[in-house]
Amino acid sequence: MKIGMFTDTYFPQLSGVSTSIKLLTKELRARGHEVVIFTTTDPNAEAEPDVVRISSVPFLSFSDRRIAYRGFDRCLKIARSMNLDLIHTHTEFSMGLAGKYVASRLKIPNIHTYHTMYENYTHYILDGLLVQANHVRVISRQYCNQSNAVIAPSQLTKDTLESYGVHVPIQIIATGVNIPNFKPEEAKTLRKTLGFNSKDRVLLSLSRLSKEKNIIEVLYSYCELKQKDPNLKLVIAGDGPERDSLEQFSRKHDLDVRFVGFVDHDEVWRYYQMADLYVNASESESQGLTYLEAIVNRCPIIAKSNDYLKTVMQEEAFGVLFDENYTLNQAIRDFLEKKDSKQVDPIDTDNLYEISVEKFTDQVLTFYKQVCERYIEEETGLFDRVFSKVKNVIREIVIGGKI
Repeated sequence: MKIGMFTDTYFPQLSGVSTSIKLLTKELRARGHEVVIFTTTDPNAEAEPDVVRISSVPFLSFSDRRIAYRGFDRCLKIARSMNLDLIHTHTEFSMGLAGKYVASRLKIPNIHTYHTMYENYTHYILDGLLVQANHVRVISRQYCNQSNAVIAPSQLTKDTLESYGVHVPIQIIATGVNIPNFKPEEAKTLRKTLGFNSKDRVLLSLSRLSKEKNIIEVLYSYCELKQKDPNLKLVIAGDGPERDSLEQFSRKHDLDVRFVGFVDHDEVWRYYQMADLYVNASESESQGLTYLEAIVNRCPIIAKSNDYLKTVMQEEAFGVLFDENYTLNQAIRDFLEKKDSKQVDPIDTDNLYEISVEKFTDQVLTFYKQVCERYIEEETGLFDRVFSKVKNVIREIVIGGKI
């Protein structure tokens, strides 16, 4: 197949959307499919084959994300020259609209992945005064219903879209991840580089440092836990608008948190394999690739409970979910005690196909084919219906009911 991916967010911008697209694209190409990515310009981006960048500007206060302001016809020209079979959009905004424009002009199907629960991000637009939750519902409903089909990364996302009034076919396909090699010696080297010894237990937070990730709750818990366990350490990997305030909190409470800044995606495995626990208090994750990345790197997770994570946490070794009745502090403390006393086995990565990029790609390809076949059937049916009506009009008007 020949597929066009349309996204406002792509590397060097680090996000779950970028990672999902990159993983899928790499696996599709490895299987012989042609993929071109249409995305926004970025001052830090390097030229890549089959990545088309469209003129863009920073998006308001969310300045490390960008919005295209022209180039739709350029996208159409390139897509037509490649004779694309399918458009796969990954945003409801600028490049998503470009993808719909191209699909309509080329008369090919458009599948859309709804990656982000935008109701948790309205604070980025004039502190939530301009765009509110009800606006998100309307925009999401209208955009998705103009697609031929939608991919939802989780049951939570599908339920949300249906509550918005989305009625086109929705298929749940969770993004998968690569299963890496385990390299304990390199993990030990990183621990030493960060100043940790063999007695230290290391908590890891790895994400964009932004309000919706709720990293401040991790710091509050760490502040309390460290008072009773001086060997407990915390590494915060990533960058973003909340970094300064988080570092100020750490200094104020003398926490000695290691803020390591942005970590290239090809290097994140080192941090997961170095850590004893991956801790995430975010309530905004619809797919949460970092959770899966932690698990496949044998790093158990402590995370805020939601319907998606309940489907992921199938084994005790994967970690623990916390909620209003079972706090983050309790979850961290209890799991570390079980791990120290060997009451929980290490994560076995030999049988992780269910969360692998291979399964993810298998499911996406199957869905691509189903939607394309249905699109052809619908277009053929439309032609037949129109032709039948025209024939009836000719019969009645031109030859008095006889043909």
